[in-house]
Amino acid sequence: MLLSSCEKKNNEAVVSKENRETPDYSKGVFDEKIMWYLGRLSDVQVSPDGKTVLYSVKYYDYRTNSGNAELYTMPVEGGNPTRITTTPNDEMQAIWRPDGKKIAYLYTNDKGTQVWECNPDGSKARQLTHTDGDINCFSYAPDMKHVCYSQNVRIDPTIEQRYPDLPKANAQIYDDLMYRHWNYWADGTYSHLFIADYPKCDNPIDLLDGQKFHCPNPPFGGMEELAWSPDGKSLAYCCKKLSGKAFAESTNTNIYLYDLNTKKTINLSEENKGYDMDPVFSPDGKKLVWWSMETDGFESDKHRLVIYDFEKKMMEDYSKDFDQDASTFSWSNDGKKVYFNSYVQGTCQIFALDLASRQFEQITDGDYDYNTLQVCGNQIIATRTSHASPSDIYSINLKNKAVKQLSFINKDVLDKITLGKTIKKWVKTTDGKEMLVWVILPPNFDSTKTYPTLLYCQGGPQSAVSQFFSYRWNFQMMAAHDYIIVAPNRRGLPGFGQEWNDEISGDFGGQCMKDYLSAIDALAKEPYVDENRLGCVGASFGGFSVYWLAGHHDKRFKAFIAHCGMFNFESWYNTTEELFFANHDIEGPFWNTPTPKSYDFSPHKFIGNWDTPILVIHGGKDFRIPYTEGMQAFDAAQIKGVPSRFLFFPDECHFVSKPQNAMLWQREFFRWLDHWLKDETK
Repeated sequence: MLLSSCEKKNNEAVVSKENRETPDYSKGVFDEKIMWYLGRLSDVQVSPDGKTVLYSVKYYDYRTNSGNAELYTMPVEGGNPTRITTTPNDEMQAIWRPDGKKIAYLYTNDKGTQVWECNPDGSKARQLTHTDGDINCFSYAPDMKHVCYSQNVRIDPTIEQRYPDLPKANAQIYDDLMYRHWNYWADGTYSHLFIADYPKCDNPIDLLDGQKFHCPNPPFGGMEELAWSPDGKSLAYCCKKLSGKAFAESTNTNIYLYDLNTKKTINLSEENKGYDMDPVFSPDGKKLVWWSMETDGFESDKHRLVIYDFEKKMMEDYSKDFDQDASTFSWSNDGKKVYFNSYVQGTCQIFALDLASRQFEQITDGDYDYNTLQVCGNQIIATRTSHASPSDIYSINLKNKAVKQLSFINKDVLDKITLGKTIKKWVKTTDGKEMLVWVILPPNFDSTKTYPTLLYCQGGPQSAVSQFFSYRWNFQMMAAHDYIIVAPNRRGLPGFGQEWNDEISGDFGGQCMKDYLSAIDALAKEPYVDENRLGCVGASFGGFSVYWLAGHHDKRFKAFIAHCGMFNFESWYNTTEELFFANHDIEGPFWNTPTPKSYDFSPHKFIGNWDTPILVIHGGKDFRIPYTEGMQAFDAAQIKGVPSRFLFFPDECHFVSKPQNAMLWQREFFRWLDHWLKDETK
C-alpha cells in the first residue's frame, strides 16, 4: 500500500506531512495556520505480542481544504516511528489481526469503503471485503474464524421506488420521529451488524435481520460498542431496539449477546432502562464489563461500572460507593482488575477496580487528560492531552506508576512557539461551595500589565472542563491573542460528584449561571485582569449561556460570542431531534400544564435587556440546535439596535470541521473580540 505522495486526488496533490505549507513561526505563538498544521493522533493499538504500537496520524493542508490519515508503528518502549502507508485516502480504524501477522483498516476508493489488510510493514495490501455498500466499522473474532462489520442497509423505500414515474422528484416522506439526527436526514437506511466467515467474508448473517434498528448506535457509535468473547463463539453488541418516536424519547440501549452456534440472541441488561454501552470481555470470558446509566432519558447520568457474571447470570453495579463516572475499560491480564477512565477535579485520570476487594485505586494524577488506555503486561499504553499539548502516546508502569512519553508527534511544531500557562483557582460560589476554575494566561505573561479577559462557557451541558486540547475552542489560541481565559467547572460538570453533576438539570438559568458570574467576578479582582474589557464566549449549552448572560450580566461584559446556542426554548423543543435530552433537562414540552419552570429561563424572554455587542455563529446542518435559533438571536439584536454579526456556515453542523471554515471561524472570532475589547477607537 506504499504509494507515491505525489499521486492525485480530485486533481489535487495528496495531503502528506511533507508537502504542506510550513507555517510562519516568526510571532512565536499559536495561530490558526499552526494549529491546522498539527498532526492528529487516533486509533492507538498495541500488537497481540505486546511489542509494537500501531497508530494513525492525520495531517491537514488548509490550501486543499482536506486532510489525510496515515498509519505508523513504533516499539512499545518508544523510539523512532515508522510510517507504513502513504496513500491517497485515509486509512481508518486500523487494528491488528488477532495473530499479529496482519494490520486491517477501512479504506475508501472509487468502489466504496471496504476492509483492507496489509503486512505490519504496510506491504502486500489487499482488499478483504467486497460488499455492496460502504462498511462503517469492523472487527475480527479472536479465533480468526469470523469477522463482523457494520453496514447501512435499505429498509424503507426510496421516493423513486414509491413513484417510479417521478424519477426527478426530490423529497423525503416521514411518518414518525426521528427523521433527522445531528447532521443528516433519515434516508430509509439503517446501520446493521453482520457476521461473515473469515477470510472469504461471504454469506454474512444480519444480526438485526431487517429490523428498523441501528448497530452501532448513531451518530457516533463505533467498534467500542461490540466485543467478541475470547473463544470467538459469541458477540456482545449495543443496540437501542426502538424506532421512531420511542427512539427519540429513550436512551434505553441494551447489551445483547449473540451465540454463533445456536444463532440465538439474549438481552443481558434488560432490567436496566437507561444506557448500557461499550462491553469488554474478561480474558477468561466469564465476565463482561460495561458502563450503564440508570435513568432512561438522562444522557448524562452517572456512568456506572457494571459487570455481568455469566456463571451467576446476573449483572451487578460495582461502583455504588464510587461517586465518579467510569468508562473506557481494559482488563488486567489475569482478569482480577478492571482499568478505566474517570473525570476527577477537572482532569481525566486512569483508575483500577480490584474485583476481589472492590476497592478503587487512582493510577495517574497531574493536570492531564488520559483519553484512551490498553493494558499491556505490567504497563498501560494510553493517550494524554493537556491545554498545552495535543494528544500523544504514553506508558504507565503499573508497579511504580512511572509515566513515560512514547510519541512526540508535534514536538517540532511546539518547540517553535511559546505557550500560555494554566493555573488553578478555587472560587467560592454563591451557595458557599468551592469551584475549580482554570485560568489560562497569555504567552510571555506580564503580571504588571492588565489583559482583556474571556469567560468561557462550556457546552454539553454536562461535558467536562478538563485538560482537553480542542481544535476550535482552543485555550492556547485565545491566550496567544493576548487574552486571559477563565474556564469555570460550574454546576453540571462531571468530576466533582454526582450531586454537582445533576444540579443543572431543570435549572439552566439558576445556580450554574450564578457560578459563571462568581468565577468572572473573582478573577476581575486580580490586578492583571482589566475588568473594563471582559468578554463572554461559548457553544451549544455555552451558546445558550451567552444568550442568557446577555440578558442578566449587569454590564459586566463588553462583548459576547454565541455559537450554536439555544435562544428560544419553545421553538427549539419543536425542532431538535433527541427528545430525551429536552424532556429530561428542560422537563418536557412547553404545552404541559403547568408549564415546566425551565421555560422561564429561555433567553428570548430577556431580549429587552440586551445592550452589548454580540457575534452569533451557527451551522446550517446543525439539527441538535437548528440554525433558526441563531437567526432569531441575530434578528432580535438587529431589531433592538444592538451591534451584532451573524456568521453562518451552510455546510457545517454543530461543529466546524472543514479546515478553511475553521480558520475563518478563528479569524472572525478574534476580529470581533479585538474590535470590542481592544480597539479604543470604536
